[in-house]
Amino acid sequence: MPYFISKTNGCHFESVTLNRPKARNALCTPLFRELNAALQRFDQDPEIGATVITGSNSAFAAGADIKEMKDLTFSDAYTTDFIELWSAQTTAIKKPIISAVNGYALGGGCELAMMADILYCSSSATFGQPEIKLGIIPGAGGSQRLTRAIGKSRAMEMILTGRSISGTQAGEWGLAARVFESSEKCLEAALDTAAEISSKSKVAVKAAKEVVNKSQELGLRDGVEYERRVFHSLFGSQDQKIGMKAFVEKNQNPAWTDK
Repeated sequence: MPYFISKTNGCHFESVTLNRPKARNALCTPLFRELNAALQRFDQDPEIGATVITGSNSAFAAGADIKEMKDLTFSDAYTTDFIELWSAQTTAIKKPIISAVNGYALGGGCELAMMADILYCSSSATFGQPEIKLGIIPGAGGSQRLTRAIGKSRAMEMILTGRSISGTQAGEWGLAARVFESSEKCLEAALDTAAEISSKSKVAVKAAKEVVNKSQELGLRDGVEYERRVFHSLFGSQDQKIGMKAFVEKNQNPAWTDK
């Protein structure tokens, strides 16, 4: 059985549902190999504009598969770069990824949710980095992304105690872009946003994702200069001419060429 179910939608975006129900969608290396290969395939498909990743109503992903890692030695983990592929490919994808989180998103599940460009959740979702309870720390970017999203003090408290927060808190603290009252509305909104993004110029969408991500790496002055260079470059695209002509002519449905 595959570790996820993939579906291409009519609006040219892909939805991926994690599919390990007996393990509450626990994450493992084989799952990430499949997911990474699929994401790379979507990224190269000119018809696909965005991807939604979700789980079940009770668990987005309840953590990493402890059975896979419990007997690892330092040498095993270090020489095989264990867990590196969990986050390397996801963050290299150029097209937008939206995570729709319902139920538990703990440990690796929380990290996967945060790897997305946009995070939606239901109010009853549960986020946490409980690795400290296992005698370890987050290993797939949890300490870095969580701190950037909610600040040092809150992230430190969560990581040092292993405490969880609700979907409502995730919205209040800035971890989630939007919070919904039910899992159905959460997924529906994520799919709607993916469809909306996919209806835009893929050239502009790719550039927009690139400059926002650069804000996490560069200081303000360097970031603004980088943004301006990318902004200037878009005046060499066909879609810039199409989009601005459509605006002047009050045409709300420009025919993008993605060139």
